Amino acid sequence: MAVEDTKPPAIVDNSDVAPCLAVVIPVFNEKDTIQDLVRCVRAQRPVREIIIVDDCSTDGSSALVDKIAAETPAVRVLHHQVNSGKGAALRSGFGLATAPYVVVQDADLEYDPEEYHKLLGPLISNKADVVFGSRFAGGGPTRVLYFWHSVGNKVLTMMSNMFTNLNMTDMETCYKVFRREIIQRIKIEENRFGFEPEIVAKVRRIEGIRIYEVPISYYGRTYAEGKKISWRDGFRALWCIFKYNTFS
Repeated sequence: MAVEDTKPPAIVDNSDVAPCLAVVIPVFNEKDTIQDLVRCVRAQRPVREIIIVDDCSTDGSSALVDKIAAETPAVRVLHHQVNSGKGAALRSGFGLATAPYVVVQDADLEYDPEEYHKLLGPLISNKADVVFGSRFAGGGPTRVLYFWHSVGNKVLTMMSNMFTNLNMTDMETCYKVFRREIIQRIKIEENRFGFEPEIVAKVRRIEGIRIYEVPISYYGRTYAEGKKISWRDGFRALWCIFKYNTFS
């Protein structure tokens, strides 16, 4: 009988990883950050392709991402004609991915692409099929912001864990990396931020799935700086936790 390798997953340095990652970036009114974000993403050695889904921006982001795609190799842009939400943008972007691994990247610079190598470590060492980046596991600098947001996040994560029987620390994190064949077989129904609890519930039900968390940094922004999630999304997340762990 073969003995399972129980060594912890290696954190693979960017310099050792061939391009293997599709980065899906949902964009809605992010003209002030999208250029810097794409520049940083492009600098990461594991990145093979960048898929930008513009969700009917009204601030000039639509024309800007077209310009970026025209000037930047490996960047593709898809435009939504109606603003549909983050989940809808990700649904469109995932379908276009061709690289072995797929990561979600917000366009607002709250998450650092230089940490892709941390997220990819458990996948490349064949320990994991899905990896979540946790802002609450002590991974690096974390901007001090809203107390009640942190309380809400912990409550939602706890509720999700109660239904999934997982011990996650950050269910609402942006950074999620999937083997491409896994994310492309999941039917995403939520159009907005309900994507987060939905995808955790649906990933958890895949037989034999191996899920890891790795600590990451977090450079959060204020509402004045463009933060979009609201208390309404928190209530929707509670409903999604119940819905996708019970009825789907």
